[in-house]
Parts: sequence; C-alpha cells; structure tokens
Amino acid sequence: MSKFLYNRVSRRELKDRLQHSADARVTLSFYKYVRLKNPVFFRNHLYDLFESVGVLGRIYVAGEGVNAQLSVPENRYEDFKTALHSIDFFQGMRLNVAVEAEGKSFFALIIKVRDKIVADGIDDPDFDPAQTGRHLKAAEWNALMNDPNTIVVDMRNHYESEVGHFDNAILPPVATFREELPLVAEQLADQKERNVLMYCTGGIRCEKASAYMHYRGFKNVFQLEGGIIEYARQVRAQGLENKFIGKNFVFDERLGERISPDVIAHCHQCGAPCDDHTNCANDYCHLLFIQCPACKAAYENCCSAECRDFAQLPEEVRKEKAKSMRFNGSAFGKGVYRAFRPTAAQSALGVQEAV
Repeated sequence: MSKFLYNRVSRRELKDRLQHSADARVTLSFYKYVRLKNPVFFRNHLYDLFESVGVLGRIYVAGEGVNAQLSVPENRYEDFKTALHSIDFFQGMRLNVAVEAEGKSFFALIIKVRDKIVADGIDDPDFDPAQTGRHLKAAEWNALMNDPNTIVVDMRNHYESEVGHFDNAILPPVATFREELPLVAEQLADQKERNVLMYCTGGIRCEKASAYMHYRGFKNVFQLEGGIIEYARQVRAQGLENKFIGKNFVFDERLGERISPDVIAHCHQCGAPCDDHTNCANDYCHLLFIQCPACKAAYENCCSAECRDFAQLPEEVRKEKAKSMRFNGSAFGKGVYRAFRPTAAQSALGVQEAV
C-alpha cells in the first residue's frame, strides 16, 4: 500500500496543472450500498487503486457503502474499469457518465470516511434500506408520469431543484436530505395508495428514500434508475420526450449540466433569467448562489459589494478584518441568499422576493 494516501500538493497548483493539460478525461459517478466491516482499510485500498490509474474526484466511504464522483483519464478508462472490477461487489455496477463535461471537473483525489454515504437521520434498527422501490427506465418513467394517480417527488435540495426539475414535481424547500425524508412522508401521509415517483441526481438518495417510503407504509413506490443523469442519456439515445426542464445541478466544479434549453431560475442579485451557480470569490464567504454574467462583472464574482471590496484588500488585512466580520456564507444556507427585490414586471413573471 502507498506510504502517502492523501494529496500533498495545494488545490491551486492541482487546478492549474489540470486546466493546462491537453489530456481528455471522463466525468462519471457511481454508488454502491454494501456492508463494509472496515471502512478505513477499504478507503486506503481504494485510494491506492484509483491513484494508480490517474483518477481524480471526491469519494465517501462508510459502513453502508461507497459514493463516488470521479474524473478519469480517457486513455486509462479501461485500466480504471479493471481496477474497479477487481473488487467483487463493484462488478456489473452502472457507471453514470456525465451528460456534458470536458472531464476537468475535479482537481484532486479525495476519499473520506463518513458515518454514512448519505446522511439520513434514520436510527431505527427496523429500517431496511434494501427494501427499495421499483426502478424505472426513462420510457417507463415518462409513461407513469402521465398517470393521473401519480405523484412525482424531487428528492434533492432546494438549490438543486431551483435550476431544473421534472414538470409538476413536488419540490420540497429543504437544504438537506435528512430534512426531506420525514417532510415528504408526512406531506403525503394521506396518499399512500397513489404511485410515488422519486428522483435525484444519480440515484443514490432515491435508493434510500424509496426504502424509507416503504418503511412509512407507502404501497407503490418507484425510483428513477440512474437518476437524472441516466434519464438524460436514455432520452437522447432513444429519442424520447424529455420531461425534465432546465439544468441538473452537479457536485463538482461545473455546478450544473444542461438537460433542456429552458432557464427557469433567476439571478439572486438582479433577478434576470439565469441558472448559473457560483461560489462567492471571497474565500471567507464562499456562498453558493446564482449569478448572471452582468452581476458577475459588476461584483467581480462576489455575492455582494461588501465581499467584492473585502476581496480586494491585502491578504493580511483580510485575515485580521475577517475575525470581526460576518459574510453571507455564514449567515445563509446553500442557495438561500437573495439580494434583489423584484420589480412589478418581474413579479408578474413569477419572480419572487426573498423570504
């Protein structure tokens, strides 16, 4: 096993290296619920395997399994699959290849051991995550969406569904998955006989969510196989109707991939139509928010004039002043911040004031 199992180069240097590299890369994700007796040992083994074939990305390992978002060198892709399939329970597993990506979505290989690969807040020993809903392919999903007895639920966070979602889906106003599970079950408590269709980015959250709905007594629970990523691939490959509107939020440097041409969100600073997420360039803030090109230029990639002006100060001054300052990134949760107030015309178009 390698002596060093962590990155020893700064993120800035790693990012610069990759951005100037001409090597083609593939962005993909996968997850596997499996009992791991020694997550730390498995984490180190996985780091050795993936580092040897040039894999970059973010991976969480826990006693319940593995959740991975990766960037793989195109010319080492077969080597990557060989390394992956050297682990028995990864054989035959679906790999979700990104809808649109140059592959330069990650700049380092980071593998962390967590309590769970998806934080769910469930501590009941009677809950069985293996009792999942029925998986639906894109064509089956579209057909069941047309059934009037069907309810579609977005199992992602509000800042994800804000930029893209399935038509007529329920969009819970939550910032975490653990908030969403009991909320959805309670809101639909009197509709347990209806079809409940659940979806997320790549399938990992719905795997657990559909099992939770069964646990709460729902009879007809379904989940989108491979999530939005696989749905988009099947729709394009088979020429199916695309019922997803807007962007799919992704948890890498891209922060989104377009599924349909619709722009359904608005700039959090001026209210203009926009669905481009960014993080505030003030590192002491780092707020996740939506920013249009005009505001990006005016605020220099920052969420406010305060952050813009602060970011221009010398580093030593910033360090000292930050001790007594509070920025939007600490005051607001992900995607909650709103700086604008809509005009009458914007209100007529459905643009809402922050709450």
